[in-house]
Amino acid sequence: MSLDLSAMSRKELLELKDGIEDALKAAEQRERKEAIKAAEEAAAKYGFSLDEIAGLQRASGKKQKAAAKYRNPHNPEETWSGRGRKPHWVHTALTSGMDISDLEI
Repeated sequence: MSLDLSAMSRKELLELKDGIEDALKAAEQRERKEAIKAAEEAAAKYGFSLDEIAGLQRASGKKQKAAAKYRNPHNPEETWSGRGRKPHWVHTALTSGMDISDLEI
């Protein structure tokens, strides 16, 4: 298939360009679907789903709470994981001269 582009008008060339872009998008979608199907079949051959292999397991909704690393010596029910803002009791302990390692669980 050979087109004489030099004989085409600007309008015809723009229409051809739009048609090519649409055809490229359609071809990409078709090839993507084929690749996913082939990958799913290969994973199923070994007893896995594609999501398991790719590490795309969906979280069950909530993230698991981080384990506590520090405990308030004056109130053992107050703990802190070390993530996020320091609780008031941590600031108080540090300003009173305690080391953060003294608060570790």
